Amino acid sequence: MANRRRNALGSPNERAELGVAARELVPPDAHAAVPTDGRDPVGVIAEQIPSRLPELVPVRHERMSASPFAFFRGAAAVMAADLARSPHTGLQAQLCGDAHLSNFGMFASPERHLLFDINDFDETYPGPWEWDLKRLAASLVVAGRENDFSRKQIRKALLATVGQYRDAMATFAGQGNLEVWYARVDIAEAQRVLADVLDARMSKRLDKAVAKAKSRDHRYSLAKLTEVVDGHRRIIGEPPFVVPISDLTPGVARDEVEEGVEHLLWEYTASLAPGHRDLARSYTFVDMARKVVGVGSVGTRCWIVLMRGRDDDDPLFLQIKEAQSSVLARHLSAHGPRNEGARVVTGQRVMQAASDIFLGWQRAVGLDGQSRDFYVRQLHDWKGSVTIERMAPKGMRLYGQLCAWTLARAHARSGDRIAIAAYLGDDDHVAQAVADFAEAYADLNERDHAAFVDAVASGRLNAAQEAIA
Repeated sequence: MANRRRNALGSPNERAELGVAARELVPPDAHAAVPTDGRDPVGVIAEQIPSRLPELVPVRHERMSASPFAFFRGAAAVMAADLARSPHTGLQAQLCGDAHLSNFGMFASPERHLLFDINDFDETYPGPWEWDLKRLAASLVVAGRENDFSRKQIRKALLATVGQYRDAMATFAGQGNLEVWYARVDIAEAQRVLADVLDARMSKRLDKAVAKAKSRDHRYSLAKLTEVVDGHRRIIGEPPFVVPISDLTPGVARDEVEEGVEHLLWEYTASLAPGHRDLARSYTFVDMARKVVGVGSVGTRCWIVLMRGRDDDDPLFLQIKEAQSSVLARHLSAHGPRNEGARVVTGQRVMQAASDIFLGWQRAVGLDGQSRDFYVRQLHDWKGSVTIERMAPKGMRLYGQLCAWTLARAHARSGDRIAIAAYLGDDDHVAQAVADFAEAYADLNERDHAAFVDAVASGRLNAAQEAIA
């Protein structure tokens, strides 16, 4: 029994044969297919309305209407439904579920190194590895078009990005398990490696992004988000985007609110490792507010919490974000944790090179009396990102390759990297097919965006919202 357990994946040759067999069953050319029949993208988005805060649904729709890329960011559920009707290899990995260009970024490791990694796991779920790769590739086309790149420039970036995923997976297939697990992108090291590749303007922008990320810590949040009112530190309200807990609980004594929140935070710390649990419990509650974040997440319950450590100059900001069912879940048969917050945290810990020491989860009863799942993390801890809208073609190509390497490393940690590498092979067939898919899907996304804007203008989505209000 023990021997079978140790060799569950088989020998490297046996695992490579699985990838070759999958390639015969699902040839690379099959990945170019884009399903167009029986689709209702507006209907898919309308189905998400009942789970959102009614007063924030118009904000979400406004943000998604802004551009095809903004719509793409908010329409992970639409693409999940499309991918589910596309051919797939059957080779599984832990997926990000929403691996577009803007969901990668910088953050601090527990050792205080600035790393680059995937930074959004709301939709994480086990599934076919190529679903993440296709979403990354499609996002590159959508973003490239908004930046007015030529088709040739976009195609070059696409092939470089998918090719980088293939080459990285081949490298990971040849490495030992610990080598793969410890692989990461250290920003300081990346700056040294890219020094001869980046031109002066790109290098300057990278340096600026790194400096900005390192400035975004808890003291930055304290200065930006709070003020002193009657001798007490309070989060500044900016409705409907930031609404303090006191404004959401009129008539409820402050002491009662604080006691309830402290109890929930204490329970959340049970999901942390022992040392981190003690650290979290050394802070005391100060204030809390509901905050609107992102594009696709708008309307879900998201809170920021100010905690106090040694004194007022020792703040900790936590973000408590609602975890709903992954958009991939209805299309896949995998069974994850019963708590959706635990699903997000588990996926993040599997895929990220290093995770937030305060990353945990909790099930809590909300202000409306309904029980919901949440995950918790630090609000700002050297978090930063690049501005996709300002990228030049070469910059987006290099950024796409960086994202692709990072995605391959994340998949290699949970999936059968040897089988996936064997499927990808050493040619451009998969890259060409995924590039064809990405271009066709970007066309589809533009039509979906136009239909969505029309639905908002005509009141179709407003009617759906009023029906559940």
